[in-house]
Amino acid sequence: MGELEFAALLVSRVCHDLVSPVGAVVNGLEVLEDERDATMRADALKLVTSSAEQATARLQFARIAFGAAGSAGAELDLNEIGRTVQGLVRGGKVKVDWQAGSLNWPKDWAKLLMNATLLASDSLPRGGHITVETSSDPAAPGFTVRATGQNARILDEVEKAARGEPVYPLDGRSIQAFLTYKLARTLNAGLTLTARDGTVELVAG
Repeated sequence: MGELEFAALLVSRVCHDLVSPVGAVVNGLEVLEDERDATMRADALKLVTSSAEQATARLQFARIAFGAAGSAGAELDLNEIGRTVQGLVRGGKVKVDWQAGSLNWPKDWAKLLMNATLLASDSLPRGGHITVETSSDPAAPGFTVRATGQNARILDEVEKAARGEPVYPLDGRSIQAFLTYKLARTLNAGLTLTARDGTVELVAG
């Protein structure tokens, strides 16, 4: 796969994640423009506010997890990463128990953790619970991300991409899994993915 195709697919994933909240903002603004009923206007304003917050959270997540936030060799605060992850799932069916230490991690390790958490979230079609635990030694990053919920599962093409055996053509879901694999390989993180009995677990380090 060429770099341009890889980048294009990642952009497609970001756009896919933004279509729903941005569309809701547009719908809410249309109601505010045409509606005179106070109750309807109040509901529309709530929709605009919550959808705008959701779109902002998804953009903030993508900027770090998929982008080039920070300079080469930069470190990222895991507390801030945790707030970004919590913002991504806020208001949805997935809850995150962020048990990371108050540490600064190398940027690519933080990106790997975020992408692993996103894979875990995507594995919960009916919602559920994600627990994120990290190592306490900043010199030896490592983590366990565990997702539990009804029908928790990893799609076959996503699992293959996360193992570095992508099934072509890739799409928005599998390209993000392949990015996770590429990050783990670059870091020699030893990322493993296990799915069984309503639980999906990703371990690195």
